[in-house]
Amino acid sequence: MKMRQPKVGLLPFYIELYDKAMPEVRPRVDEFRATISSELRKRGLDVIDVPVCRTKPEFARAVKTIENSGADAIVTLHLAYSPSLESEEALALTDIPIIVLDTTPSFDYGPDTDPEQLMYNHGIHGVQDMCNLLVRNGKRFWIEAGHWKRSDVLDRVAASARSARMASAMRTARVGRISEPFAGMGDFLVDPTNLRKTVGVTVVVSDCRELARFLPDPHSPEVAAEVDIDRHLFAGDALGYEAHIRSVRAGLAVRRWLEERELSAFSMNFLAFDKASGIDVVPFLEASKAMARGIGYAGEGDVLTAALGSAIASVHPNMTFTEMFCPDWQSNRIFVSHMGEVNINLLSDKPLLREIPFPWADAESPVIAVGRLRGGNAVLVDLAPVSEQTFALIVSNVQVVDIQGTDKMQDSIHGWFVPPLPIDDFLEAYSKAGGTHHVVLVYGDVSNEIVKFGEMMGWGVVRI
Repeated sequence: MKMRQPKVGLLPFYIELYDKAMPEVRPRVDEFRATISSELRKRGLDVIDVPVCRTKPEFARAVKTIENSGADAIVTLHLAYSPSLESEEALALTDIPIIVLDTTPSFDYGPDTDPEQLMYNHGIHGVQDMCNLLVRNGKRFWIEAGHWKRSDVLDRVAASARSARMASAMRTARVGRISEPFAGMGDFLVDPTNLRKTVGVTVVVSDCRELARFLPDPHSPEVAAEVDIDRHLFAGDALGYEAHIRSVRAGLAVRRWLEERELSAFSMNFLAFDKASGIDVVPFLEASKAMARGIGYAGEGDVLTAALGSAIASVHPNMTFTEMFCPDWQSNRIFVSHMGEVNINLLSDKPLLREIPFPWADAESPVIAVGRLRGGNAVLVDLAPVSEQTFALIVSNVQVVDIQGTDKMQDSIHGWFVPPLPIDDFLEAYSKAGGTHHVVLVYGDVSNEIVKFGEMMGWGVVRI
């Protein structure tokens, strides 16, 4: 998936009266707008600048420009008081998330302040006027207040913009699904038509016969080049042998399919792959490589979690699909794993390539990349359907633990995390919220951004 910076439109608010009565004020006002734009760029945002807005037509044109640019959010900046009815209609009609930056040029405004400074530092009551109209129009917004230089307010605005970027990626996700979902699994199951209507996700259904047309010849330069890359990425005794070649060919077929169909995520039912299907090995290895490239993934035909992973990866690529498998009651931690898929960038050591038996279908044995998830702060995220129309985003800060000493699971994909509650309380809270058995694990202190992402999507958010 092609990653890009969060894009915001900086919408500056002003009042026409001041330009008519006190035009000499405007140059310094424009300078402050330019300063804020520059500071936001320094924080990794792609900023769309529009002219200072004072009247209804100006706001309408500016918002339309921001929308047409493909911005993830609008950041409002009150350079002075601005009558709210001038901007009300443009803001009420836009679907782009609104982030309100409530700041002023000066840090102090005490008794010894030059009275002329009032003209440059009174925008906060314009913010109040505008926000009241947003509330009355039922428009959700996110507000960050503080001095632009002497607080972290611009960092918080940038974080909100990253949340908006995730929301944009979710609403435009294109998720490939190979075969039907695993029979009987109901928690992640969603109707693709309804998913498109309620969230914006497009599901592209395929099967192994379609994928087979993308299979490269086993002796092709493309296969040889991929095997050579794998020799640098992985360790292990399976490199270059027959099972590795099989998995590389199947993986390249999936990769070509992803590129041709412009997919940001995919999911597959491992039971769909057999010798009669056209693809005789499950492309587990490519799923792991795809996540490392920022492609969303989930197993068993779960397009919902795959889309969630791609949205998170659009900003935070250190994410992986996984499942909570076993409780370690004694050590108050939970074991996570999956059959053959993990983001290989997140393993504690160089991944090992292993050929594994595959008794589940009449298919050849695949190779998978195995290893233990590295320790660190992380966030467990689940998107749970709670009705046909509504979803809950479950978010929990966890600690992935390093293991010292014996690890008898080194030939599998595995890891352990410590939740913020005793694991009995955590598991109870998770299931009471409707949490599914498929989750996304993302590294970093990013829970607040993910919570805002859920809010911007209009989902119920549950923090555990």
